Parts: sequence; C-alpha cells; structure tokens
Amino acid sequence: MSSILVVDDEKSLRDFLAIMLEEGGYEVFTAHNEESAVKLIKENIFDLILTDIRMGKSNGINVLDFARKTLPDTPVVMMTAYASAETAVDAMKKGAYDYISKPFKIEDVQLIVKNAIEKRELSEENRFLKTVLNDRFQISNIIGKSPAIQKIFELIEKVSKSNATVLIHGESGTGKEIIAKAIHFNGNRKNYPFVSVNCGALPENLLESELFGHEKGSFTSADSLRLGLMESANKGTFFLDEIAEAPLSIQVKLLRVLQENEILRLGGTDTIPVDLRIIAASNRNLSKLVEDKVFRKDLYYRLNVIPIHLPPLRERKEDIPDLVEYFINKYNSKHEKTFVKGEEPEAMRYFENYSWPGNVRELENAIERSVVLETGELIQKSSLPEEIFGIVPGGQIQVPNLSKESIDLERTLNQIEKTMISNALVQSDGIINKAAKQLNLSFRSMRYRIQKHKLQDNKTKESE
Repeated sequence: MSSILVVDDEKSLRDFLAIMLEEGGYEVFTAHNEESAVKLIKENIFDLILTDIRMGKSNGINVLDFARKTLPDTPVVMMTAYASAETAVDAMKKGAYDYISKPFKIEDVQLIVKNAIEKRELSEENRFLKTVLNDRFQISNIIGKSPAIQKIFELIEKVSKSNATVLIHGESGTGKEIIAKAIHFNGNRKNYPFVSVNCGALPENLLESELFGHEKGSFTSADSLRLGLMESANKGTFFLDEIAEAPLSIQVKLLRVLQENEILRLGGTDTIPVDLRIIAASNRNLSKLVEDKVFRKDLYYRLNVIPIHLPPLRERKEDIPDLVEYFINKYNSKHEKTFVKGEEPEAMRYFENYSWPGNVRELENAIERSVVLETGELIQKSSLPEEIFGIVPGGQIQVPNLSKESIDLERTLNQIEKTMISNALVQSDGIINKAAKQLNLSFRSMRYRIQKHKLQDNKTKESE
C-alpha cells in the first residue's frame, strides 16, 4: 500500500483528501503545518507528499525543500488557492513534481496522484535494475582467468575511466556486448543510459529513423515527432553492434555524431547536440572493408581509437571449466533444477577439445541443453550435443562455416585433427593402439599425433 502525506492548515480539506485517497487504496497521513509535516517526514518514508503552499505562518516551499533533502525520490505536489505563475515556477525549480490550483476537481487530483506514484515506482525499479547491472558487469564478475582475457580486463579498467571511442572486434559469440557493458558500467556514465542497436538487423530507412529520430511528416507514416535512440541515450553510452553492416549513407551520419557531437533528425533542419560515448563492434575485418571501399576510412579511424580484440574460445580454453560451472548454476536456477552439480570428467574433456565455432554463446547453449536433459548430479556425455563429438547426424565431420572473413585453414585442420584424436582416446579409454585402429592409423602415427597435440596424460597407455 502506497503512503501519502497531506499537508494543509484547513482541516476540512485535509479530511476530504484523506477520505478520497483512502478509498483509492492509499495509506494517508496528515499534517496541519510545516513543523508537524517535517516531524512526520523524519519518521516515515512516503510515496507522495501533497502540501499546500500557504498555511498561515507556515510555508509549503519549506516542506518541499526538506522533503527533497530527506526523501529525494518522493514526488511532492504543491497545492494553493493563490494560483500564480511565479509560485508555480518557483516550486517546479525547487523540484516539485506538479502543481494543483484550488479549487480542484477530484479526478484531476486522482490522476496526478496516480501518475506521481507510478513515477516513483518506476524510479525505484530503474534504480534496482541499475544496481543489478552494475553488479553483473563489474570486471570481477566476468568469467575468465586466461592471460588473454585478463589483458582485456586490464584494458577495460583503463578505458572505462575515459570517454574515448572503442572498437571491439571478434568472432560471433565471443561476448562483445558484455565487454561494451563492462566499459559502461565501470565508467563515469554508468548512471546514464546504455543503448544498443544492431546495424545489420534493420533496413536502411528504418535504421536511420531508429538512430536519429524523425520529424512529423518526414515520411508517409510519420504522424508525430519521434526521438531517436541516440537522442534518448544522451550522456550515456551508445553501442553500435555489427557496425560493418551499416550502409554508407548511415556511416556518413555516424561520422557527424563522432566529429560534431550532434545529430539531425530525419526530415529535420536543425541539428541537436548529443553527449555520447560511442562503442562499436564487428565480427568482420574493418580495415579490409576499408580497402574494399565498402566502409568509410574516416569513420574507421574515428571508431578505432581504442581497439579491443576478443579472442575466440578455442584460444582461451583454460576459461572453459569456469564458464561451464557458471552456466550450470545459471540454468539450474532458470529451469528450477538444483541437483545438477557439475560434469563427468569425460564430458569436460569433450568441452575442452571441441573447437567451439560459435564461441561462448555455443558453449552456453550446450550447457543449457545438458542441464535440461540431465537426470543425475553430473552432466554425462549422452546429454551433450552431437557436434561436440566432431560428428554431425549422417556421420560427416563437422567443419566451421566460412564466415565473411577468411579463416586459417591450417589451424582449423589441426583443430579438427586434435578433436578427433582426443575423441578416439576418450572412446578407447586412453588405449593408444585401440584408438589408432579406430582412426585407421598406425601405432607410430597415432603416437606422433598425440605428442604433437600434447594429449599424452596419465590416462593414456600403449595397449590393454
């Protein structure tokens, strides 16, 4: 039940408002002057304060001032029989939520009260969400102990304290948006919006309207003015995901934002200043796209002030055990399964030897699937996706999909070989000659490949 403090020196009005608000489901406290109001504010937390401005020798502006200092999130609505522009402006400058002139209509009071309390609830919800996000994206809460990811954490700590533009590049699924949010929530803009847009997810005309907004009548269905995402993110951070997919016409306008700190709404004639930190991300090689003349060189240099490269999961496999544990806990909670405690060593061996072309995102999906399917305390091989074994339905070897970037064929082939050798050892209980027969290799060739990929451990042996 929301609580409201009514402050007025006229008893009949206090009683009338108290009855009306209590019928609306609110808990109501009343005070007849400034002193009694201040005492109640010291002792209680109110969701709304309704106070008269002139109350004999008392002054409602003083109640407003005290409330703003003591309960800064509580909206205060001023009431007065002496309606004047000066008192209204003075009250609003001091932080009043709204202003009611006596005599007033009951429905007007009810609407103002409803809107003010909803605003307070929204403010509390936003504060809670910001607290959760601040905690979640603290550097210490991002999973990874490998040297590669630790270097990125060190860079985030340095970069987050500045307003420098950042360009994050890495394969799909490596967590580029997580790094962008870590930069935002560890920096001096964390109390302002973090807004993101995927430049490849919208057609050109819609992307322009989403980014910069539009004026009424700028196109057929533009029946009202609309603020763009960049304008709504003012003072915060704007994340341009998949920036390589932005059309050249949009690239020109993004360059203006970076150079001039201003935007121009679609159909508008006046520029609008914006204060934004820009973070961009791409899974493609932007310098190569510049050479191919499909990405503007000047925009590339403006974005690439602080480059951050996110390594693929196959290059930081020492992080896999911690990621697996984190995702098991996450999906235990999501699917209300408390009994999955970890994974069998055999399952972990598959996790560590698979190439993970979909990176952390693919690992997360595999763990969620395993948690849902598992009926015991430990994730078994039978709960893992088939592609982790190097085989897809039909018996063909899985190979990475060719992306828009080139791939290192030699490294990919080595990874496939390592995965198959490792899988054969697992299936043969570490017996080398048995694994060699399974792959149609000689014992000598098999042993060479085991040494080459550093797969020898205390579980492998030459024969039964």
